[in-house]
Amino acid sequence: MTTSTTQAVPSIDDDPFGFDILEDPTSFHRGLRDKGSLVHLSRYDVYGMGRHADVHAALVDWQSFESAAGVGLSNFRYETPWRTPSLLLESNPPHHDAPRGVLASILNVRSLKGLRDRWIADARTLVDEISDRSEVDAVADIARVFPLRVFPDAVGIGVQGREMLLPYGDHAFNAFGPPNALVNKGLDRIADLSSWVMAQCARDALSREVFDGQPTFGTQIWAAADRGDITYEQAPLVVRSLLTAGVDTTVLGISAALAAFATHPEQWQRLRSNPTLARLAFDEAIRWESPVQTFFRTATRDIAVGDQIVPDGKKILMFLGSANRDPRRWADPDRFDLGRNPSGHVGFGMGIHQCVGQHVARLEAEALLCALAERFEAIELTGTATRHHNNTLRAWETLPVTLKRA
Repeated sequence: MTTSTTQAVPSIDDDPFGFDILEDPTSFHRGLRDKGSLVHLSRYDVYGMGRHADVHAALVDWQSFESAAGVGLSNFRYETPWRTPSLLLESNPPHHDAPRGVLASILNVRSLKGLRDRWIADARTLVDEISDRSEVDAVADIARVFPLRVFPDAVGIGVQGREMLLPYGDHAFNAFGPPNALVNKGLDRIADLSSWVMAQCARDALSREVFDGQPTFGTQIWAAADRGDITYEQAPLVVRSLLTAGVDTTVLGISAALAAFATHPEQWQRLRSNPTLARLAFDEAIRWESPVQTFFRTATRDIAVGDQIVPDGKKILMFLGSANRDPRRWADPDRFDLGRNPSGHVGFGMGIHQCVGQHVARLEAEALLCALAERFEAIELTGTATRHHNNTLRAWETLPVTLKRA
């Protein structure tokens, strides 16, 4: 397409990483979608997409919209990453293929069956612990507790220090945005947190079994290096990928589901009457809340998006949260609805970089939601919920609720 046939890209000066938009991006997303398929975010000189069809198409077209130049604002063509780039999230084929293949084989649905009964029992234990309390914080007492119990066990991480995974992940996702106050607040700790995380990725630091002879994810990753499926240099970075993205996002997904049920009580009753809806409920919560709000890509050439052009080398900000509430794709998109089929949402990404651990997150959420639905008749907000701001994630800081026993 020549420049004579293209149209000017509409420009907006809003800061998508500013306090007001991070607190509630609904109006900004609506305006973004209404502007068209492509906008120019003049504050950062990057392009943005907010419509589902455009975001979905760009995510699956890794050849045009690459990840290897970084999935944050920083452009690895010209800037040095703050840490060694992720072998999965920040690489293109063929470098992406072997690490992705190893993790996909370890984390597929069939391989996770051995964890199912164990995690259901663990979820019931947690429910027992909170069942007599008149009020709980659904974030601090439920959503953060369960993933930090079961997931590090499955990876092979010891109990000591695993609470450091949350501030580490928080900084990693903040670092995908601009160097603002959210990034600065983590700078004092990130060197120590990174050192601790990398130490946990070493073969000798990882437990060999989850239980009853079932090998941990970490053990399986190092075994893949022994087979030559990945190199020994890649193995700790693959383990790191699990620890970076495998806790925070699940915590936020579970928080989103609990917030959804607290504000849509009729949907909680649907789940209680049909617990097989638990996995669908989690996916609908991911669509509705979009814990991962944004990711960047980089144009590998001049790319036509409709009648407009993204120049070669420019960053494109994919607004996953906006796409997941696009009325062009979803009827009544702002409503959390278990009668909806949420498949096609981009909350886990799409294409070759789609979240490889999504089946793990679904299993954790299913176990916990089913345990809660067995015990509690209602989830009711009892105070003002507060947001935790992050440049990439949409998170709750507090979610005070009463759990009414059945």
